[in-house]
Amino acid sequence: MKMFIDAPAIYLYPGYVYFRKSINGLALIVEQEGRYFPFSDVLFVFFNRNRDKVKAHYWGMSKTP
Repeated sequence: MKMFIDAPAIYLYPGYVYFRKSINGLALIVEQEGRYFPFSDVLFVFFNRNRDKVKAHYWGMSKTP
């Protein structure tokens, strides 16, 4: 895991998500509700119902061959 990323964009999910969802569940939300490609070089941020916890989805593509 990288501590700092160089994401070209950061998207905040406007609603809340059930925090038992795994990375696959978050990727599905990104793809179906956000209509984005979940494996793009973008940071997606999700909150729980009370907005006191955060989950992030980021798929960093290696820039080296």
